[in-house]
Amino acid sequence: MRIYTRSGDRGETGLRGGKRVSKASGRIEAYGTVDELNAWLGLVGAESEDAQITELVHAIQNELHIVAAKLANPGGREGPQIEAAQVGRLEAHCDRLSEELPPLKQFILPGGSRVAALLQLARTVARRAERRAVALAAAEEVSPELIRYLNRLSDLLFLMARAVNHRSGTPEIHPSY
Repeated sequence: MRIYTRSGDRGETGLRGGKRVSKASGRIEAYGTVDELNAWLGLVGAESEDAQITELVHAIQNELHIVAAKLANPGGREGPQIEAAQVGRLEAHCDRLSEELPPLKQFILPGGSRVAALLQLARTVARRAERRAVALAAAEEVSPELIRYLNRLSDLLFLMARAVNHRSGTPEIHPSY
Protein backbone atom coordinates (compact mmCIF):
# COMPACT_ATOMS: atom_id res chain seq x y z
CA MET A 1 0.00 0.00 0.00
CA ARG A 2 1.30 3.45 -0.90
CA ILE A 3 1.62 6.07 1.83
CA TYR A 4 0.39 8.79 -0.52
CA THR A 5 -3.06 8.98 -2.04
CA ARG A 6 -2.93 12.37 -3.80
CA SER A 7 -6.46 12.97 -2.51
CA GLY A 8 -5.22 15.71 -0.17
CA ASP A 9 -3.25 17.66 -2.74
CA ARG A 10 -5.91 20.37 -2.94
CA GLY A 11 -5.97 21.13 0.78
CA GLU A 12 -8.66 18.71 1.87
CA THR A 13 -8.54 15.51 3.86
CA GLY A 14 -10.99 12.76 4.57
CA LEU A 15 -12.61 12.06 7.91
CA ARG A 16 -13.67 8.62 8.93
CA GLY A 17 -16.90 7.89 7.10
CA GLY A 18 -15.68 9.61 3.94
CA LYS A 19 -16.56 13.26 4.62
CA ARG A 20 -14.02 15.69 3.09
CA VAL A 21 -12.94 18.77 5.06
CA SER A 22 -10.34 21.50 4.72
CA LYS A 23 -6.97 20.72 6.25
CA ALA A 24 -7.33 24.12 7.96
CA SER A 25 -10.54 23.09 9.76
CA GLY A 26 -10.73 23.21 13.54
CA ARG A 27 -11.20 19.44 13.67
CA ILE A 28 -7.98 18.81 11.73
CA GLU A 29 -6.14 21.39 13.87
CA ALA A 30 -7.32 19.62 17.02
CA TYR A 31 -6.34 16.09 16.13
CA GLY A 32 -3.19 17.25 14.34
CA THR A 33 -2.07 18.92 17.56
CA VAL A 34 -2.77 15.71 19.49
CA ASP A 35 -0.64 13.86 16.90
CA GLU A 36 2.16 16.40 17.44
CA LEU A 37 1.90 15.89 21.20
CA ASN A 38 2.14 12.14 20.73
CA ALA A 39 5.30 12.58 18.64
CA TRP A 40 6.92 14.74 21.35
CA LEU A 41 6.03 12.10 23.92
CA GLY A 42 7.66 9.51 21.66
CA LEU A 43 10.88 11.50 21.99
CA VAL A 44 10.43 11.67 25.77
CA GLY A 45 10.00 7.90 25.88
CA ALA A 46 13.09 7.37 23.73
CA GLU A 47 15.22 9.67 25.91
CA SER A 48 13.96 8.74 29.37
CA GLU A 49 16.05 6.47 31.57
CA ASP A 50 13.36 6.39 34.26
CA ALA A 51 11.33 3.21 33.72
CA GLN A 52 8.31 4.59 35.58
CA ILE A 53 8.24 7.74 33.42
CA THR A 54 8.74 5.73 30.22
CA GLU A 55 5.92 3.32 31.10
CA LEU A 56 3.59 6.21 31.88
CA VAL A 57 4.52 7.98 28.63
CA HIS A 58 3.70 4.86 26.63
CA ALA A 59 0.32 4.52 28.36
CA ILE A 60 -0.44 8.18 27.61
CA GLN A 61 0.57 7.71 23.97
CA ASN A 62 -1.92 4.87 23.62
CA GLU A 63 -4.68 7.01 25.11
CA LEU A 64 -3.76 9.91 22.83
CA HIS A 65 -4.49 7.63 19.88
CA ILE A 66 -8.02 7.32 21.24
CA VAL A 67 -8.23 11.11 21.70
CA ALA A 68 -7.11 11.70 18.10
CA ALA A 69 -9.52 9.08 16.76
CA LYS A 70 -12.44 10.68 18.60
CA LEU A 71 -11.51 14.12 17.28
CA ALA A 72 -11.20 12.72 13.75
CA ASN A 73 -14.57 10.97 13.87
CA PRO A 74 -17.32 13.43 14.71
CA GLY A 75 -20.02 11.71 16.71
CA GLY A 76 -18.18 8.37 16.67
CA ARG A 77 -19.48 6.09 19.40
CA GLU A 78 -17.79 2.86 18.36
CA GLY A 79 -14.41 1.74 19.65
CA PRO A 80 -12.57 2.87 22.77
CA GLN A 81 -13.68 6.11 24.40
CA ILE A 82 -12.07 8.67 26.68
CA GLU A 83 -14.07 8.37 29.88
CA ALA A 84 -13.92 9.47 33.49
CA ALA A 85 -11.76 6.42 34.30
CA GLN A 86 -8.88 7.69 32.15
CA VAL A 87 -9.17 11.16 33.67
CA GLY A 88 -9.17 9.54 37.12
CA ARG A 89 -5.98 7.64 36.29
CA LEU A 90 -4.27 10.87 35.29
CA GLU A 91 -5.42 12.47 38.54
CA ALA A 92 -4.08 9.50 40.54
CA HIS A 93 -0.69 9.86 38.85
CA CYS A 94 -0.77 13.61 39.59
CA ASP A 95 -1.52 12.93 43.26
CA ARG A 96 1.24 10.31 43.54
CA LEU A 97 3.84 12.58 41.94
CA SER A 98 2.73 15.58 44.01
CA GLU A 99 3.41 13.59 47.19
CA GLU A 100 6.92 12.79 45.96
CA LEU A 101 7.83 16.40 45.16
CA PRO A 102 8.67 19.34 47.38
CA PRO A 103 5.88 21.94 47.50
CA LEU A 104 5.98 24.48 44.71
CA LYS A 105 6.36 27.94 46.25
CA GLN A 106 7.08 29.94 43.11
CA PHE A 107 7.09 29.55 39.36
CA ILE A 108 9.78 27.45 37.73
CA LEU A 109 11.35 27.84 34.33
CA PRO A 110 11.00 24.94 31.90
CA GLY A 111 14.24 23.03 31.67
CA GLY A 112 16.64 21.23 33.90
CA SER A 113 17.41 17.84 32.40
CA ARG A 114 16.77 17.12 28.72
CA VAL A 115 13.84 14.80 29.50
CA ALA A 116 12.27 17.35 31.85
CA ALA A 117 12.61 20.04 29.19
CA LEU A 118 10.96 17.73 26.64
CA LEU A 119 8.13 17.02 29.08
CA GLN A 120 7.62 20.77 29.54
CA LEU A 121 7.52 21.18 25.77
CA ALA A 122 4.97 18.35 25.56
CA ARG A 123 2.97 20.12 28.30
CA THR A 124 2.68 23.25 26.16
CA VAL A 125 1.55 21.19 23.17
CA ALA A 126 -1.04 19.48 25.40
CA ARG A 127 -2.32 22.93 26.39
CA ARG A 128 -2.57 23.89 22.72
CA ALA A 129 -4.40 20.63 21.96
CA GLU A 130 -6.83 21.46 24.75
CA ARG A 131 -7.40 24.96 23.33
CA ARG A 132 -8.01 23.49 19.87
CA ALA A 133 -10.48 20.95 21.31
CA VAL A 134 -12.31 23.68 23.26
CA ALA A 135 -12.53 25.83 20.12
CA LEU A 136 -13.88 22.86 18.18
CA ALA A 137 -16.41 22.13 20.94
CA ALA A 138 -17.81 25.65 20.52
CA ALA A 139 -18.87 24.71 16.98
CA GLU A 140 -19.19 20.92 16.93
CA GLU A 141 -19.66 17.97 19.26
CA VAL A 142 -16.60 17.09 21.37
CA SER A 143 -16.70 14.86 24.42
CA PRO A 144 -16.37 16.87 27.65
CA GLU A 145 -14.29 13.98 29.06
CA LEU A 146 -11.85 14.37 26.19
CA ILE A 147 -11.33 18.03 27.09
CA ARG A 148 -10.97 17.13 30.77
CA TYR A 149 -8.41 14.48 29.78
CA LEU A 150 -6.27 17.02 27.90
CA ASN A 151 -6.52 19.46 30.81
CA ARG A 152 -5.34 16.86 33.35
CA LEU A 153 -2.68 15.60 30.97
CA SER A 154 -0.94 18.97 30.87
CA ASP A 155 -0.94 19.02 34.69
CA LEU A 156 0.54 15.53 34.76
CA LEU A 157 3.24 16.40 32.23
CA PHE A 158 4.26 19.36 34.41
CA LEU A 159 4.54 17.07 37.44
CA MET A 160 6.42 14.45 35.44
CA ALA A 161 8.97 17.09 34.40
CA ARG A 162 9.42 18.12 38.02
CA ALA A 163 9.75 14.47 39.08
CA VAL A 164 12.41 13.76 36.45
CA ASN A 165 14.48 16.69 37.71
CA HIS A 166 13.87 15.80 41.36
CA ARG A 167 14.82 12.15 40.91
CA SER A 168 18.01 13.06 39.05
CA GLY A 169 19.00 15.75 41.55
CA THR A 170 18.65 18.48 38.93
CA PRO A 171 17.64 21.72 40.62
CA GLU A 172 14.59 23.64 39.50
CA ILE A 173 15.33 27.07 38.10
CA HIS A 174 13.15 29.94 39.25
CA PRO A 175 12.55 33.21 37.40
CA SER A 176 14.89 35.96 38.56
CA TYR A 177 12.19 38.58 39.18
